[in-house]
Amino acid sequence: MNYINLIDGYKEEIVKSTQEIIRIKSVEEEAKPNMPFGEGPYKALEYALKISKEMGFETKNLEGYAGYAEFGEGNETVGVLVHLDVVPEGEGWTYPPYSGEIHDDKIFGRGTADDKGPAIATLYAMKALKESGLTLNRKIRIIFGTNEETGWGCMDYYFKHENPPTMAFTPDADFPVIHGEKGIIVFNLEQKLNSNGCCGIKLVELKGGNAPNMVPDHAEIILEIEEPEAFYNKYRSYIKDKDYPTNIHLENNIVKITAKGISAHGSTPEKGENAISYLMDVLSNCLSGECDLCDFINLYNERIGFKHYGEGIGCGYEDDVSGKLNFNPGMIKLDGDKIILTINVRYPIKSSAKEVYDGIRENLNGTKVELVEGKGDTKPLYVPKDNFLVEKLMEVYRAQTGDLDREPITIGGGTYARAMENAVAFGPMFPGQPDVAHQKDEYISIEHLMKITKIYAHALYELAK
Repeated sequence: MNYINLIDGYKEEIVKSTQEIIRIKSVEEEAKPNMPFGEGPYKALEYALKISKEMGFETKNLEGYAGYAEFGEGNETVGVLVHLDVVPEGEGWTYPPYSGEIHDDKIFGRGTADDKGPAIATLYAMKALKESGLTLNRKIRIIFGTNEETGWGCMDYYFKHENPPTMAFTPDADFPVIHGEKGIIVFNLEQKLNSNGCCGIKLVELKGGNAPNMVPDHAEIILEIEEPEAFYNKYRSYIKDKDYPTNIHLENNIVKITAKGISAHGSTPEKGENAISYLMDVLSNCLSGECDLCDFINLYNERIGFKHYGEGIGCGYEDDVSGKLNFNPGMIKLDGDKIILTINVRYPIKSSAKEVYDGIRENLNGTKVELVEGKGDTKPLYVPKDNFLVEKLMEVYRAQTGDLDREPITIGGGTYARAMENAVAFGPMFPGQPDVAHQKDEYISIEHLMKITKIYAHALYELAK
């Protein structure tokens, strides 16, 4: 496999390209002309297309929504679907999140693992195939998306203007091969504060979280209280024996409580520590009156709290293919006289969004909380294990890792694989590796980056030959 040997010679370039694209803060922002998702995602797309062109690939920018780089000939195309946008950085980073600094042979920064590092790896994998001079029967096209984390408008635009690949994989999940993905919905639980200011308590501000698909690592509340000292004493009494990451600040009759959590991907809320849940738990033991705010806090703790599978709020579904539903309270805010809690749910492959919504509505019947459905429903993905694409990628994984025992798996995460027919997720995280996506101090080791470049080169060869 001469093309595999070529990759070692690209090491310096691979590391440099990864660092440079990490330095582009590609969080979605306000749209600008020809920049539908803001300046950051557009600049990341420009950079990817620039280095693709320098490698000798044909490139195209689709009005700033997406772009691609390709080479080869044939009537069929092997696609690689990657994304260059990232979730917000959050707080508490050891190293600057957009610096691409290297420490202990690891490149740190938002997007190193999800999904800029793997995107760079696939580019250099394609370069190795091109420079090896091998004969391929299918074209290879890397498709760069810029809106994966916040809406998939990039893929919607792409597939309206370009033909889909014959088959594809996305390096945006786990190894060995992801042949199934749970359905995804985002919705709000809302409660109006008809009596804000009763019981000697007024809610001034409430906010937490950065995105629905992240476990929130920060939440805070500001209250105006007639008897702040009594509230303060209840707070201190409750947390003295608890290892809770909360702080309270008292000034005159204004109380501010902040809670810290540990971020994680919204598809695995059990791997993080939810700052909103910490905040609500503390508040339930400090507010004992009867008011709309108290009712919301009590409902949150009784039915959502530190439960991760929807079991307390009427949607604790599971199946034998993909396991339990995942339930992530990702954001909270006070909007006028209304509390809005944004929920990210990953429902099992054999379930449906309707089942989830119906179960929650029945559970909330008689309460003051209303479920407001989101705009979309990202349907589950399921590709049989005996599909050619799944079988071929499993062969590559086993050959490159020596791991002969693992089978294709299903996940709660949502990848571009479900944007088209005949696509699956393939890497980049190996079994047992720490999940750093959407977390502070996200990183990819240089060794890992080089390894996946070789795996993706092998995969592209096997699919395109």
